[in-house]
Amino acid sequence: MAADQKPDGVVPFVVPDVLRNNQASAGWSDVATIVPMEMYQVYGDKRLLSDQYGSMKKWTNYIRQQAGDANLWRSGFHFGDWLSYRGTNAQYGEPTTDNDFIATAFYAHSAKLTSQAALVLGKVMDAVEYGELYEKIKKAFNQEYVSPSGRLVCNTQTAYVLALHFDLLPENLRQQAVERLVTDIKNHDNHLTTGFLGTPYLCHVLTRFGKNDVAYTLLNQETYPSWLYPIKMGATTIWERWDGIKPDGSFQDVGMNSYNHYAYGAIGDWMYQNMAGIQLGETGFKKIVFAPKSGGGITSAKASYESPYGTIVSSWETNNGKTTVSVQVPPNSSAQMMLPNATPEKTAELAKAQGLKSAQGKIEMGSGTYVFSY
Repeated sequence: MAADQKPDGVVPFVVPDVLRNNQASAGWSDVATIVPMEMYQVYGDKRLLSDQYGSMKKWTNYIRQQAGDANLWRSGFHFGDWLSYRGTNAQYGEPTTDNDFIATAFYAHSAKLTSQAALVLGKVMDAVEYGELYEKIKKAFNQEYVSPSGRLVCNTQTAYVLALHFDLLPENLRQQAVERLVTDIKNHDNHLTTGFLGTPYLCHVLTRFGKNDVAYTLLNQETYPSWLYPIKMGATTIWERWDGIKPDGSFQDVGMNSYNHYAYGAIGDWMYQNMAGIQLGETGFKKIVFAPKSGGGITSAKASYESPYGTIVSSWETNNGKTTVSVQVPPNSSAQMMLPNATPEKTAELAKAQGLKSAQGKIEMGSGTYVFSY
């Protein structure tokens, strides 16, 4: 990606740059900041972050030049919330998420990630500079796109998801935004309407803000648009479009209709982190947080992940009112366990029975395999 980055900082939306274009697109080109930071977090290796840091700065600085003193990215080409649901509301038409709203949200996110990377690498002045830039963008975002009561100018699921996931809204307006997000989901008969940029964060936001039941409702939805609709239509891969094949068996669009396209597969990240409950406690999984969250009528889940320290495993099963949770912590790492649907008193009792310490509903564990039944 850095090899194809242009001298002015533009990151082409296709790499390798076979299209020979000088166009960036918010969300696509932010790979320059998102991936290096993500890789550092899951592997704990500063070298990749250090190698890519110059590229991160170039990209963020390119957007800063486009945004100017207004701190709003309102120019250039953008795919936007690509292939989001376009329904038919008889009175108003289906709302869309404006490209400048999305671009400014990702600008803020990239500035924040660049600041965080600088801090990891000991570049204190840069960390302050890009941290202050993030705050300026956040202020401009709220002035331009957020009403005093917390309503967004783009009344869409993706708009609320990005504003919440990137922490752009003031604390006192976040719960109102969550409620508006849930209302929109219900107004669409418990369906998502998000495209490429809103979908990866949708269920994460719902779970984070106490709406895990709604996240499971979306996961279990079987009619278009949903994750299970393609499966019901015979899919064995992730489709580019929510309705790549229509209910009558015809193609949605013969000209642009990939049947092997990762984007909507991003729900897997939520499944690993929240259904199975394997979460990052410290960079490189030196510390693991197990926080499985049951729901949606699902009675069991199991996942494993190959971390730098070895295999992490988390599984749980519920049967006749009994829950059994089993986890595996690899060598030279530690973990914190938050048992699903267990009271702090029950958690303390289960920890004590295995000679483990607990506090505030969290069990501390070293490497090894543990089983909890309650």
